[in-house]
Amino acid sequence: MDKIKIKKIYEEKINLLSKYNLFYYDKSKPKVSDQQYDSLKNEILLLEKKYKFLKSKNSPAEAVGHKPSKNFKKFQHRASMLSLSNAFSEEDLKNFEKRILNFLSENKEFKIIYSAEPKIDGISASLTYKNGIFERGLSRGDGKEGEDITANLYTIKDIPKKILDKDFPKDIDIRGEVFIQNSDFESLKEKFANPRNAASGSLRQKNSEDTKKIPLKFIAYTYGFEQGLRQKNQSDYLKKLDEWGFKTNPLNKTISGVKNLIQNYNDIEQQRANLDFDIDGIVYKINNFELQKRLGNVANAPRWAIAHKFSSDKAISKILDIDIQIGRTGALTPVAKIKPINIGGVLVSNATLHNEDEIKRKDIRIGDIVTVERAGDVIPHILSVDLNKRPKKSAKFIFPDKCPSCGSKTEKEFNKITKKIDAVRRCPSEGYYCDKISIEKLKHFVSKDAFNIDGFGKKIVENFWKLKLIKYPQDIFNLDFSKIENLDGWGKLSVQNLKFSIEQKKNISLERFIYSLGIRHIGLENAKLLSKHFVSFSKFKNLSKKIDYEDMLNIDGIGETQVSSIKSFFSNKDNKKVLNELANVLLIKDAIQKSDDGLLNNKTFLVTGKLNGISRAEVKSLIEENSGKTISSVSKKLNFLIIGEKPTKKKVDYAKQLKIKIIGQAEFLKMLNKSS
Repeated sequence: MDKIKIKKIYEEKINLLSKYNLFYYDKSKPKVSDQQYDSLKNEILLLEKKYKFLKSKNSPAEAVGHKPSKNFKKFQHRASMLSLSNAFSEEDLKNFEKRILNFLSENKEFKIIYSAEPKIDGISASLTYKNGIFERGLSRGDGKEGEDITANLYTIKDIPKKILDKDFPKDIDIRGEVFIQNSDFESLKEKFANPRNAASGSLRQKNSEDTKKIPLKFIAYTYGFEQGLRQKNQSDYLKKLDEWGFKTNPLNKTISGVKNLIQNYNDIEQQRANLDFDIDGIVYKINNFELQKRLGNVANAPRWAIAHKFSSDKAISKILDIDIQIGRTGALTPVAKIKPINIGGVLVSNATLHNEDEIKRKDIRIGDIVTVERAGDVIPHILSVDLNKRPKKSAKFIFPDKCPSCGSKTEKEFNKITKKIDAVRRCPSEGYYCDKISIEKLKHFVSKDAFNIDGFGKKIVENFWKLKLIKYPQDIFNLDFSKIENLDGWGKLSVQNLKFSIEQKKNISLERFIYSLGIRHIGLENAKLLSKHFVSFSKFKNLSKKIDYEDMLNIDGIGETQVSSIKSFFSNKDNKKVLNELANVLLIKDAIQKSDDGLLNNKTFLVTGKLNGISRAEVKSLIEENSGKTISSVSKKLNFLIIGEKPTKKKVDYAKQLKIKIIGQAEFLKMLNKSS
């Protein structure tokens, strides 16, 4: 096929994708199913990968996020609508429960009761009630801000408009799922691709009279902001929702023990075909609200809940090749190039092989016939090999012991926490010595949570690297735009737009800047912690003394692993050069300091010994929430030493010597107006 024909096919697919986006996001009338939409996106990405000359600003590889709807006003959620972590196996659930017990400082005999609630595949909504009156309804949006869809939600009969019960909270956000029953969808299938799209399209119509004609249902399952809620656990809350006039899922149960969760999961999965609504898994929530509050959240997901997804889609394919990809942290990831297959509406041509050990364990070879699994949003992977169909001359795959990019001898590190050798083999190159690592670092530098430069996507990074326009991050801010203007696919306007985008991003917060550097083990949350600690870029840039690194260990959430990575970063000359040259072209804003008005303001704490029913992680969290600070050793900076069972004698003696106040758990909790 010649270049002109390929470009024509590509442009047709891009135009079709743009059309689907228009109908889904602006007109709220999806034209195709999620599977068809994803399949088209993957076809475009496959073409771009195969033919490097293909590019478009509307490509799914370049577009960041989605164009927000202009149909509705936006409002902040009073309490964020968090996403859920996913589980796909019994082992995942065991690990989930283990993490909970560790955080609560409880042993495995501690009985955890779960509220097990089948997850309806619909559209999330949050309903605000004040003095029993339904005042406003918001979509999930980005979790922090939602669209005001009150008028459309008002048409749903399942949603009570006025609640007279005396025990109904004075002010509360009732949350749940808007959906369409499969039986009702029969009369709508000519207009919508599937029940979920029908619900989504109906809720986002401009005219609520049109929404009124759609048989939308609402099932309530949780709450956000509340004032006056008397229930102490999820199961009692669900019962109250029924009494208040809300519909709840009839398959909800309270269950204890992972084995019983699995049994219930299997029972419900067998019932799926007979249900009149689509479910895609079961959500497990810690039933006790007090425990939920103690556990809190990690990033954008609660510690106290997890979604157990139903069986993933599988298909059979052939491994055509095994490619070794190198990430920005030097990790070597083997990827199977498979004969393209459609799994659940998505065209799959790559499957991760995870690491060297996984290849050896499953004895995966080029030419093998394999079962490929695509579980939820997880990257497709090889489930098993059909040994009966293996070619006679098949050879074992030999994992490279040298980096395919720079030739450095790869290594497997010893993990101090697990006391085991890591399964991942890495290129040890620091700085920008290894080309593949450098390219991935640059992609990370311009990514959404880092500099987020419009029009500077992964493909642009790769192209500019090949043309030797960029090698280090600072090169992005010193581009020769006259050269770019003469490149294929570029013109005066597109170059002006790129130049403007880059100029706009020269002003950046310290936390995003730290994250952009791609330091191993330093994600966005850790970057936030570091920015609060250093406050200014100059203090961060001049990090060098031993005492500076030791002081970082006092930051809650930063451990030896992170500090070691930061040390390695600053020990490299290229990295220091990058920091110095970026300092000349950027305005890096100091971290915003929150006013300290908590109960523990200006007080420092250290814990020694085992506390009763509360872990050190939780103690640290309580101290930080109340404007206090935890430190890692006894010194003159310490105000209070909290002692539990079997405290370290050396710490206690030294604290007494320095006349530091020694307190027990009860006294500490009393400082927070809490009882032990």
